[in-house]
Amino acid sequence: MSDESPEFDAKVASVAENPEQRCPCILLLDVSGSMDGAAINQLNAGLQTFRDSIRKNELASMRVEVAIITFGKAVELKQDFITVDQFDAPILSARGQTPMGAAINLALDKLEERKQIYKQAGISYFRPWIFLITDGEPTDEWHSAATRIQAMEERKGVTFFVVGVDKANLSTLAQIAPKNRPPVKLNGLDFASMFIWLSSSLGKVSDSKIGAQVALPPTSDWTAITA
Repeated sequence: MSDESPEFDAKVASVAENPEQRCPCILLLDVSGSMDGAAINQLNAGLQTFRDSIRKNELASMRVEVAIITFGKAVELKQDFITVDQFDAPILSARGQTPMGAAINLALDKLEERKQIYKQAGISYFRPWIFLITDGEPTDEWHSAATRIQAMEERKGVTFFVVGVDKANLSTLAQIAPKNRPPVKLNGLDFASMFIWLSSSLGKVSDSKIGAQVALPPTSDWTAITA
């Protein structure tokens, strides 16, 4: 998208209306066919929990921006960036394969666009988060996306989390995740506890100073212990 496009200018104007610094987070969600049934139902319920939980934090409601990208039959920007006070969780359905590489690339492209919008609007921002949830492994070419996101993580341009659900291939996911933050396994289908952790973590970050180190809550309430 050109910086001079009417759509870009409209986004800049919209962001500038809220002078609060921003904490952008992309939820990168697997909606492939293998997620059908209980998994997609619990993921949808978890998104509602996330919305309700983070809205209780008045400052986070104005500072945390959420976007949702899904990947299944296609890669889709389900929700463009919006502050949590305006966020309403979509209802997702599952079908198709797992084009994870294309989804990661789209997420990085959207982050770069959002950073430019912040700069044009004169809004400062925290390091963006990408939170990937999948029950499988990529079915498309993913190596270039992995290289790209790991390089951005090393430059402190993004904080990238990978969560494996059910029979997710953690060995492959470990090649995509940053070396200092390997993928974690969700305990069963406890999306609710995971999203409560995410809302609390983003709340802590958004209440800090940009560039400060923030101690996040432990993940033990929602991660599985593997032997």
